[in-house]
Amino acid sequence: MKSDERGTAALRRIHRSHLSSAITSKKSSRRHRLRAPCDGDRLSALPDDLLLLILRRMDTRAALATAALSKRWAGLPRGLDTLDFKVGDILPPRYHRCIRMYREGVRYAYGIIISFKVLLDNIRRYEHRAMRSMAASINSFLDSNGDHDHDARGPWRVRTLRLEFYATPCSSSINPFIGKAIDAWGVEDLEVSAKATFYRQEAHSFPRHGLCNEPHKSCLRSLKLAACYVPPLQGFHSLTSLVLQDLLDSTPTAAYVAVFTLCPQLQALHLKYCSLNEGAVTVNAPRSEIKQLIIDHCRSAWFELYALPMLESMAVLDTTMNYKLSSFPYLKHLNLTKYYGILKSRKIRFTPDWDLNPYLGGSPGMTDLIVCFTGYDRWFRTWSPTLMLPRLQRLLIADVPSSWDVSWPRLLIEAAPCLESLHVHISTWDEDPCDDITWQPPNFCHNKLKELVIIGFEGTERQIYFVNFVMEVSTELQLVSLLKNGFVHARGHWDWDMVKQHYQWGNEDRVKILNQITDDVPCSKIPIQVVLE
Repeated sequence: MKSDERGTAALRRIHRSHLSSAITSKKSSRRHRLRAPCDGDRLSALPDDLLLLILRRMDTRAALATAALSKRWAGLPRGLDTLDFKVGDILPPRYHRCIRMYREGVRYAYGIIISFKVLLDNIRRYEHRAMRSMAASINSFLDSNGDHDHDARGPWRVRTLRLEFYATPCSSSINPFIGKAIDAWGVEDLEVSAKATFYRQEAHSFPRHGLCNEPHKSCLRSLKLAACYVPPLQGFHSLTSLVLQDLLDSTPTAAYVAVFTLCPQLQALHLKYCSLNEGAVTVNAPRSEIKQLIIDHCRSAWFELYALPMLESMAVLDTTMNYKLSSFPYLKHLNLTKYYGILKSRKIRFTPDWDLNPYLGGSPGMTDLIVCFTGYDRWFRTWSPTLMLPRLQRLLIADVPSSWDVSWPRLLIEAAPCLESLHVHISTWDEDPCDDITWQPPNFCHNKLKELVIIGFEGTERQIYFVNFVMEVSTELQLVSLLKNGFVHARGHWDWDMVKQHYQWGNEDRVKILNQITDDVPCSKIPIQVVLE
């Protein structure tokens, strides 16, 4: 018995010994296998496609810097089809802290503790250093490429180039870079933005010959210039989209006119926050192919449009402009935003003497219309005998001040016999209502209107009147949605969605409002669904 126990114990010791050594050897071999790849370059073992995916997620300066790693990495940046140089990526966090301290010091007036001069000097120093660093990166990039724009993969092609920089003497390398990109690399989409420094905005100037040496051979399709003087653009036969933003008031009027007249191939033009102090920009471009025109918040500029024969979509947003819609025979979409009146006090009232016909009428093919008229007082007349919108189908009346009589769109309903959808958005103003309009009893029926949606509905007397009017004259009306809360979601400049937000009306208020909405609808052929939310 004892001999059996000694044998079992010996066998157990042998088994544990072998098992322990086996486990130890297995762990060591596993550690060896895990450690082995670390001796090589695991990142470089990835295929080029994966490496390019990584580079595209990095900022351009960091991605180009990887070319110094090895011969293989030196060729990888040529696979990048988008280059994005931004001076903001170089600014250190200390720069933003200085700006925050300066603004807080001005706001709370604790300049005794903070030296504003020191902060300004630091801010300027950071901006100059960042611009010098960006210029050095661009010069180094140009020097490294030189005249060798071809390799085994063929010529280098860059589809998109974005440049954001400060217009300083250090930005002189920007123009050769742009010229190289257009002439040699075939850039299709170019964005050039002269960023404002903390203390002032300077405009960037291009050479007299323009953006490049051979514009007629370029592939440039879209161009955005921000805070730049407009260069000569004739000869860019592929250029179809142009955005001009933040142009200074020193920009000559002739530069704007040349865009319309000397670039007939343009199809989309967007002017945004541009200034002008040399008089009106008069446009008469019968050869122009512009189909889409957006003039956005060019408040100090005055435009007069006489001929754009191919225009299909136009948005005039808070900009003074004279035009005749009859000059745009193919116009289908119009967005007109106008704010008039700078005084909140009602001691000085505006006489509503603007006639809407010159701004809305005269276009026989217009199908979609967005109107956003605001101000402390209604500044336009609600009658225009000659106003006609014969093919208008969708109409949005946006941001109607709650102090206005919301029934003013009746003018447009009477002028649009084909209108199918009417959307009204009422915005809350602190002013008391004081704009009741006197209407004659309706003597017509509307045979196309199917939908009325009002957001911002509060059940006021004039709102109830307008709803009853629409229901009384519409023969095909199917839905009336009266929404307390919601907003207009813009989809571009000519399309929109009415987004409702939940609101629970009290039973007493609901019954009171519904009782005021007429049940007798003499023109209606079908039951009307009324939704109050």
